[in-house]
Amino acid sequence: MKAEQLQDRQGIGVRERLLAAATELLARKGYASTTVREIVNAAGVTKPVLYYYFQNKEGIYLELMNESFVKFEALLNRVKNETGPASRKILLLCDNLMVLLSENLQVARVMYAIYYGPPQGAPLFDCDVFHFQLQDIIHEFINEGIAAGEFRAGNALDMALAILGAANIAIDMELSHPDMALGRAGLARVLTVIFDGLKETALP
Repeated sequence: MKAEQLQDRQGIGVRERLLAAATELLARKGYASTTVREIVNAAGVTKPVLYYYFQNKEGIYLELMNESFVKFEALLNRVKNETGPASRKILLLCDNLMVLLSENLQVARVMYAIYYGPPQGAPLFDCDVFHFQLQDIIHEFINEGIAAGEFRAGNALDMALAILGAANIAIDMELSHPDMALGRAGLARVLTVIFDGLKETALP
């Protein structure tokens, strides 16, 4: 244990190796079929090392989910502090979301498989929080756009759901059909179409 902890302090990153190994295995095999032995073998450490950092398989899974949520919240906070038109902030939010997805694609696959797939015995993690926080910030930006005259008056939540739907489709395609994925540029194009429909128009 001491030697492996020393290696970690020297920058080899035992903890990070464990997380990377667990991510790859969970994404490929699923939670139920992945064993602690497989994780530690892939990371090149022993079981006591995993137990030291994460206690068990449940702990390493929850750490993956929690780290993802911390990154997601940081993204939301960055965009909230931006200035300018609401459409610009929504575009920036969705673009950063796609970047975050591309940087954490395997973790997202694990999350989606457990959320949408058959029960695998994974410990409870509230994945809905991602959806509702994203919905809330888009709703907030739509209200800003309506107040500023950038968007026409209307049901702000319905408008937010249209944008959220486009973002969700882009994410789903990235995960399930990468050959057909919209990507960042494609999502921006779709959002621009939605914005055109939300703009204030003069009465005849």
